[in-house]
Amino acid sequence: MGIEPSIAAGRKGSEVTGLPEETTTNNSKSAKKNRRKQRKQMPVQTLFEACKEVFANGGTGFIPPPDDVERLRSILDSLSPADVGLSPDMPYFRATTSRELPIITYLHLYECPNFSMGIFCLPPSGVLPLHNHPGMTVFSKLLFGTMHIKSYDWAGEVLATISPDTAAAPNATHAGGARARLAKLKVNADLVAPCNTSILYPASGGNMHCFTAVTACAVLDVLGPPYSDPDGRHCTYYLEHPFNRFSADGVSVPENEKDSFVWLQEREKPHDLIVLGAPYRGPRIVVS
Repeated sequence: MGIEPSIAAGRKGSEVTGLPEETTTNNSKSAKKNRRKQRKQMPVQTLFEACKEVFANGGTGFIPPPDDVERLRSILDSLSPADVGLSPDMPYFRATTSRELPIITYLHLYECPNFSMGIFCLPPSGVLPLHNHPGMTVFSKLLFGTMHIKSYDWAGEVLATISPDTAAAPNATHAGGARARLAKLKVNADLVAPCNTSILYPASGGNMHCFTAVTACAVLDVLGPPYSDPDGRHCTYYLEHPFNRFSADGVSVPENEKDSFVWLQEREKPHDLIVLGAPYRGPRIVVS
């Protein structure tokens, strides 16, 4: 974190310029006040300020340095539902049988060109279908509940270690003319809160993922940078097809790994996916 500006200024004043003792005392009081303020700072404010620093020079394809990744991960790991004003008994999380897929609620915390913060609130059986995060680094913190995550990365680099002649992004055409791209399974598991923050990167870590709420749950997402159509960061949805359904010349995988590979075919946004925005009512984020 370094030395607080107020403390550094106080030391410089007393040691270099020879300020009167009264001024030095006032500086000391100010420093203590600032330290007390920091101790009282809300965790969500701490997260915001860290994101602002980490993604200050970010853009499409930006990956924060390892120390910054760990910094954000540590802050997110320590967050609780109460820190963002959530509890499982809120209306967002009530089970419903009125439609095939429950309505998902999105709480917008903050967004700028460099990063965004928001919370997805999923009732039981709520689904965020398989979608991508082009050129983005994403931190996902499960605040409470149980969520099933299934994620993939494009298979080019994996296949290159098996078959050096394989293209970086293997494509295939189904007999019906549909185009698809080969992907490798990264995660297929239930996450139960409290658990560690999940991180995905522009080309690894499970850039395409699907969330399914086993129980009512909430997940806080930090996207750096956020989706932006003008900048080419479109949210694309996918259908999954078994490896054996499509074929591509020169693409082969070991028999015992075929279940880990699928063909992903672009699709329109699912018609039954409804995500409604709602006001964020947790601790206020001070944007300075």
